[in-house]
Amino acid sequence: MAAPVEIAPGCLWWAGWLDRGGQESLAEELREILIRAPLFTPRMPRTGTPFSVRMSNCGPLGWVSDETGYRYQPTHPETFEPWPAMPDVLTRTWAELAQTALAPEACLINWYAPGARMGLHQDRDEREFTAPVLSLSLGDTAVFRIGGTSRKDATRSIRLESGDALVLSGPSRLAFHGIDRVIAGSSTLLKQPGRINLTLRRVNPGDAGEIPPP
Repeated sequence: MAAPVEIAPGCLWWAGWLDRGGQESLAEELREILIRAPLFTPRMPRTGTPFSVRMSNCGPLGWVSDETGYRYQPTHPETFEPWPAMPDVLTRTWAELAQTALAPEACLINWYAPGARMGLHQDRDEREFTAPVLSLSLGDTAVFRIGGTSRKDATRSIRLESGDALVLSGPSRLAFHGIDRVIAGSSTLLKQPGRINLTLRRVNPGDAGEIPPP
């Protein structure tokens, strides 16, 4: 396994983690998942303002956002069906890169159409912070920005290309991060311009059979 680039303490970047064949296979699996769990538009708590990204999930739990708040739940908010299982390639990638005995419980599927973005935010709706957040990029290149645990901290930007993997762990687990823009037409992987970001997370503390390493 190639060594990652550490772009901030605990933020590890593997450029080209998935080769083209792996990307194509995963994209095809995601098309099937999205037939069963269609993309929906999340909304901001209280205001109901829609996100610019559309979203779905796979795995035992899925992250949703609406006027009542952010939360994880076992069913799709519109079909009320359980989320589909994660593709094997995602659980294998977690096993290789996450460096934890805790299994992922949720995989967010974010669809960035041209013009979509994601403002600086922290991933802190989980109950377990010893496990990292792991993301995989498919499709068009995104300008990813990461700072520290305060909004006032300095930030750094990199370009995440199709097939790249990124881990937020340790000091970066609660770092503010976001997507400033997506570079339309920078990839030929998907059938239309845009980007898919897959974000794997552990939500709940482990039981006796899942003890994280010290």
